Amino acid sequence: MTVGNIDEFHGVILDSINDGVFTVDEEWRITSFNRGAERITGVKRKEALGRRCCEVFRASICEASCALRETLATGRPIVNKPIYILGVKGQRIPISISTAVFKDRRGKVIGGVETFRDLTLVEDLRKELERKHTFADIVGRSAAIRQVFELLPLLAESESTVLIHGASGTGKELFARAIHSLSRRKDHPFVAINCGALPDTLLESELFGYKAGAFTDARRDKPGRFELARGGTIFLDEIGDISPAMQARLLRVLQEKVFEPLGSVESVATDVRVLAATHQDLAGLVEAGTFREDLFYRIHVVRLELPRLCQRREDVPLLTDHFVAKFNRLQGKDVVGVADEVLSRLMEYEFPGNVRELENIIEHAFVLCRSGLIQMSHLPASLRRPAESCSLAEMTGMTLAAAEQWLIRDALSKHQGNRTAAAKQLGIDPSTLHRKIRSYGIEMPGSKPRKS
Repeated sequence: MTVGNIDEFHGVILDSINDGVFTVDEEWRITSFNRGAERITGVKRKEALGRRCCEVFRASICEASCALRETLATGRPIVNKPIYILGVKGQRIPISISTAVFKDRRGKVIGGVETFRDLTLVEDLRKELERKHTFADIVGRSAAIRQVFELLPLLAESESTVLIHGASGTGKELFARAIHSLSRRKDHPFVAINCGALPDTLLESELFGYKAGAFTDARRDKPGRFELARGGTIFLDEIGDISPAMQARLLRVLQEKVFEPLGSVESVATDVRVLAATHQDLAGLVEAGTFREDLFYRIHVVRLELPRLCQRREDVPLLTDHFVAKFNRLQGKDVVGVADEVLSRLMEYEFPGNVRELENIIEHAFVLCRSGLIQMSHLPASLRRPAESCSLAEMTGMTLAAAEQWLIRDALSKHQGNRTAAAKQLGIDPSTLHRKIRSYGIEMPGSKPRKS
């Protein structure tokens, strides 16, 4: 077989491959371009040949981290790296690429070769899966979250007050908005207020409004949140933090459906659906005498318990994809997703900050990652270290006191500051643990830890 016939035979083989294949010379000009490459990019072979590859592909990594350039510089191939390229109509096309050094028959390097596979179908299936497991802007597919999904339409049909209970970062306001959006009040306002963030005097004026002249600088009437939410829903977040005096005023609104703005002697009727939320144990506050029992039963008609993220680990990959897509839209980046080791690290992490913490982790990674996959180096420093207890080798050289402090901090961290559970793990009495915490000056989880 002649050289010309061999080249033609090789061309037939390349055109029979479904994946895209192209080669470049040492000046990055395309020297071959198969039919698969034509189909995926929309660029004809005759238009691609002789042009620099970055002009044809306009990929997310062309300028900053070209995979083919890296392979030619190091001699190491790259396999199945996910990126985006731009089609002839400007559309983003997800592909995975593999690169290798291109040599002639004598072994001399004459350029590079790249194969790429269209991931559009995979991306469409991923989006369909995300839509399937998204309910009123809430993402999840775990059994724990599906139980909540089943309750939301039933709660929306009712006019009863709902108490949403969940740890910080579980998305209490998001679930409240979902109930409102599914209810008959959805065309009216949804008004939210964080009761724990305001002092009594300011909270009272924010909730009920005031009349001109009610106090210094009150030059005109101001409507409160109950008035602004007329016909709709008011969401009282962190209701467990309000004072006894404010609890009494709020109780009257819930019982009588009326309120008085500051400086007014006339009652104003209100037509709102009340949703409340807290991370605290309100029943425990009632027993302690810091929360009114009658108000507790007024807002505790129906209780919606939100699971912590560590109780719905199956949702971590779905939520991660959701936040990657969100920050791609906001920041105009082409981050494809997270590396396998990153996903493994996220799956094993306890997430004391729940979904909000996961969102913050992905946003942190976006600051450092320009495109491609989020790697371990893009994560916050606290996540780049293993979550498990330190090994025997790592503890070598510690004094007995230092090792004891480390074990106490580790136990408290794993149990979110629960001293009883931490003492049980350590095999000591809670009073002994309390004494050691005070002796060593150990700060509880949530405050900045001090190194021993």
